[in-house]
Amino acid sequence: MKRDPKDILLVTGMSGAGKSTVLRTLEDLGWEIVDNLPLLLLDRLLGTAESTVAQEAARPLAIGIGAQTRDFDPDRIVKGIKKLQAEKGDDIGVLFLDCAGGELERRYSETRRRHPLALDRPASDGIAHERELLAPLRRWANRLIDTTDMTANELSQRIRKTFARDGEGGPTLAITSFGFARGLPRDADLVLDMRFLRNPHWDETLRPGTGLDAAVGAYVAQDPAYEAAMTSIEAMLLLLLPRYHAEGKSYVTIAFGCTGGRHRSVHVAERVAARLRREGFSPTVSHRDLAAASQDSLEGAIRSLPD
Repeated sequence: MKRDPKDILLVTGMSGAGKSTVLRTLEDLGWEIVDNLPLLLLDRLLGTAESTVAQEAARPLAIGIGAQTRDFDPDRIVKGIKKLQAEKGDDIGVLFLDCAGGELERRYSETRRRHPLALDRPASDGIAHERELLAPLRRWANRLIDTTDMTANELSQRIRKTFARDGEGGPTLAITSFGFARGLPRDADLVLDMRFLRNPHWDETLRPGTGLDAAVGAYVAQDPAYEAAMTSIEAMLLLLLPRYHAEGKSYVTIAFGCTGGRHRSVHVAERVAARLRREGFSPTVSHRDLAAASQDSLEGAIRSLPD
C-alpha cells in the first residue's frame, strides 16, 4: 500500500555535539524517534506502508544517524535521500550538529567517555577522522547548528523553537482541585490554598452543593478578597506558563486546595481553567475530592479554633 508523503528529519553530526539532546527534545514535541538504525534497515523504515492509525501516520519522523551507525556511508545516505524525495515526495531534511574540536575534546574529557572512532587513541584523532567522514552530509544538510557555545538546555530550547508545530510543544497542562483534609496531590507543581475565601459549607442551603453550582460560585465570589486574588493568580500563571514552556517542562499541574475539596477549590479551578483557555492554553480539569463525603466534623473543628 502506498503511503502519504511524510515529514522526515535526519539528525546527524559530530559525536558529542548534542544529537541525544535533539532527539529527546523532538520526542517531547511528539515526533517519532529512531536512533542508530543500520543503513540496511533505513530504506525499509522509510518505505513502510501507510499506518492504519491516522494520528501515527501524521507524526513527523526523526532518525538519528552518525559515524557509529552500522554500515555508515554518507554518500549512500545522500543518494538515498535524493531517491526518496524523487519517488515518494517525502519532505526529508538533514540537521547537522557541529562543534569545535577543542570543545568536543573538553566534553569527552569531562565525561570520561572514549570517542567512538578513537577507542584506543586520543579523542582528537577520532574527531578529525569523523569530521572528514561526515563532510558529505554536512555539505548536504539544509540545517546546521553549531553547539560549541551552547548548553544542553540552550540547544533544547533552540530545537523547540525551530521544530514545534502550531499548537504543539507546550507543556501538558492539568488543573485539579483537592481537599487539604485528604492530603496534597503528589504530582502538583504549583499548590494554591483557597481557604482564605468565604466557605459555602457554613450555608446550610449551599453545603450539599459543589463548586460547579452557580449559587456556590456566586457565594465564593462575594468574598471581598476574591476578585483581586483571582486577578493576581491568573496573571501569575500567564507569566509562568510560557516560562515553563521555554525551559522545556513537559508537564505542569496546578492544584487548588480548600478544606474538603468540594466548594472553593472546585469553583476556582473551573474559573482559572476558563481564563487559560481564553488565552490559548488547553488545560485538562479534574476534581480529586468532589465525590468525597462532606467533612462536617473537620470543618467544625477548624471553625472552633481560637483566633
